[in-house]
Amino acid sequence: MPYEQFIAIGRETLYSTVLTVLPVLIAALIAGLLIGILQAATSINEATLAFVPKLLIVGIVLALSAPFMISTLTSYFQTIFIEVAKVNR
Repeated sequence: MPYEQFIAIGRETLYSTVLTVLPVLIAALIAGLLIGILQAATSINEATLAFVPKLLIVGIVLALSAPFMISTLTSYFQTIFIEVAKVNR
């Protein structure tokens, strides 16, 4: 297997990982930022106030973006299986 194929597989792996995780990370980042601003403005330092809304938002985003994530990962694994099949030839 040439070195270029390893680089291509690594690039595809990183791209698929970032594309799959990005919706959840962005939602958690925005929720954390808004909750942090709310806590700073009201001087409420309650840990559950930060944790529970983020957990709910991440759960909702996971449920809504699950078809996209599954299709992205399915495409990635199909590519990987095709590349593995080429190694034996």
